[in-house]
Amino acid sequence: MNKESSNLIPFSQLPKGIWRKIVLFGLSIFFINAGITHFTNLPFYLSIMPPSLPLHKEAVYISGFFEVIGGIGLLIPRFRKIAGWGLFALLIAVYPANIYMAITPEAFPDIPIYALYIRLAFQFIFFYWAYSLTRPNFNPGY
Repeated sequence: MNKESSNLIPFSQLPKGIWRKIVLFGLSIFFINAGITHFTNLPFYLSIMPPSLPLHKEAVYISGFFEVIGGIGLLIPRFRKIAGWGLFALLIAVYPANIYMAITPEAFPDIPIYALYIRLAFQFIFFYWAYSLTRPNFNPGY
């Protein structure tokens, strides 16, 4: 590839608005897809519910519904802030399932134990991203 045909901009030089759009659309797609899987892969989500929590099936369906609604809400500027707060709260509400998976790895033999702990840590990145969408200065340019 010659210099004239290479018009790629290095990631570090992308405008801030592009990064915000990437976060926004990435989170939206993630939550919509994750929410849908609550309905299409119910047995998995039931298996990660801590036994001490009540209403397993209902909780899975409710959290899936709100993940889809929150993901869609992120794409609508008028609803973005409330969707961000809702998803932030939802991430807190489902964190016990992630903790349960990490402290009972024998119940999830197909998932490497390191992945269970990485999942716990990665959740904090999602907390931050969801929170950042609630801030008044978050403007992806549309």
